[in-house]
Amino acid sequence: MGISRTAASRAQLWLFAGCLLSIGAVPSARAELTDNLLVSPTAMSLGNAVTADPPGIESIHFNPAGLARMTGDTRTDSFFVASVRNSDALEAAPDLDIGGFKGDPLSGTSSGPGRQALYIPIVGLLHFRLPGVALPSIGFTFNQPGSPFTFGTLAYVPMAYSLDRTANPNDPGRFDGALVDIQRLVYLSPSVGYKVSDTLRVGVSVPITYASIAINTDMRFPNKLLGTIGQLQQGSCPSGNGTVFDTLLFGLCGGGPAGMLNPFQKAANFNVEMTAPFDPTINLGVLWEPTDWFALGAVYQSGTKSIYHGTYQFATDPMVRQFASGLNASLLGPILAATTGLPSQIPAVQSGNVISSIPYPSRVQLGVKFKPVDFLQFNMDVSYADWSKWNSLTLQFDQNVNLLELAHIFRISNSTQLTLPLGFRSVVNYGFGMQAQVTDKLAVRVGYEPRKSSIPGNQLSLITPLPDTKLYGLGFQYKFDSGGSLNVGASYMKGTFNVPARSDCNLNCDGFFNLIYNPYAAMKVSGDLIVRYFGLNYTRPF
Repeated sequence: MGISRTAASRAQLWLFAGCLLSIGAVPSARAELTDNLLVSPTAMSLGNAVTADPPGIESIHFNPAGLARMTGDTRTDSFFVASVRNSDALEAAPDLDIGGFKGDPLSGTSSGPGRQALYIPIVGLLHFRLPGVALPSIGFTFNQPGSPFTFGTLAYVPMAYSLDRTANPNDPGRFDGALVDIQRLVYLSPSVGYKVSDTLRVGVSVPITYASIAINTDMRFPNKLLGTIGQLQQGSCPSGNGTVFDTLLFGLCGGGPAGMLNPFQKAANFNVEMTAPFDPTINLGVLWEPTDWFALGAVYQSGTKSIYHGTYQFATDPMVRQFASGLNASLLGPILAATTGLPSQIPAVQSGNVISSIPYPSRVQLGVKFKPVDFLQFNMDVSYADWSKWNSLTLQFDQNVNLLELAHIFRISNSTQLTLPLGFRSVVNYGFGMQAQVTDKLAVRVGYEPRKSSIPGNQLSLITPLPDTKLYGLGFQYKFDSGGSLNVGASYMKGTFNVPARSDCNLNCDGFFNLIYNPYAAMKVSGDLIVRYFGLNYTRPF
């Protein structure tokens, strides 16, 4: 039996598109995890593979050229619910030894599963725990009859991550993010799509974002130097009370029982909230549909170097404060402090203003749509996001932070700023979707998106425990006789991680200079991350 010319043509175009989408995929690539999770129920049900078949008004994000396929004036109301669960287990290495301290009380404990927080623009961070995050949104498109232009705007969340571990005061995860909330909320996105011809459309959108970052974490420093000093204290004054001889020297025990150093004990709490209320980017899209069974799409989403402003607070525990006071109350202690740059005193609470320049990565996405038969459609996308810009995060404070002056001895000289190494990598990601047109009114969708983390395994932390994951989507569309359409989508995403002891210096290294920040020194950290999502939208003419 011969193959028809139409079928052969379809096969050739599909092969060409597959080769095009494979360009740039390398074995070492990493794919993003927090993107596109709260934008579109249609996209989630299709594994976010919609660049060549942009979903209605959500084309503003995925490919603004898709706006030019919409006619008339429409209104879209959306509602999303998402939950993040993270469980972690800690296990000390058999040879754990932090300057003579060997029994870490966190070994054998577990963290999680955690809840969610929510940052509301102007209002700020909501200080109560949520089982999930629920967000409504609204969007409009405008098109005059016969005009090649379609205008629109949509509110949506292109990136979000939230985890709240504050319910259990003994949760071991509190030392690496008791509460973390990172989100970008697009509150206005002026957009236009233009129909160049019956087969070619282009578009541009300008998402204007309210970006926010909130982190609250307890801090401890299981460092060998601190452990050694703690052992010297126990040998010199087991009861914690200083002696005249100690006062004439360095005052190791001058802080009394409360000033006895223990590297496994909480040292401080750090809280920061920052926002960038006006942070615009630009999306450029093109959509080519030479036939009704084949299409190619491409979109470029620009990055930005966001300037965040906010407030911070360091609350230091008595252990550190009393130790510093005892050191400076001795005869030789002030000389030692002046030589090493240690603080003369540490206040219980130090707060002020903070600023940080945090880039948002640019992104390129290509997609193909193929219909081998009239009722069955396959989508495939490949994207690249420049997450390597998140190599480190630097917070610039408005004054010297006395607690950070303790880090001078570890070659960290600037106590007006805190730099957290991140080590993110630029990423490549694939998405796959299938849609079956069951009836003229009902279409059923499934999707699959394997997401490899933009965070290398040796840079993972519990602030962002984002491992490789797999996303599975399911949904449907129903068209009403009135001209309205309902889209419903749900997804489930899960990933696991296992970080051997001493393999990740954002988490569990125990070297002499591994101070900021390794709260689980010489411990294996394992866990999982589960994200559940449900969303729907209703589009109707108005």
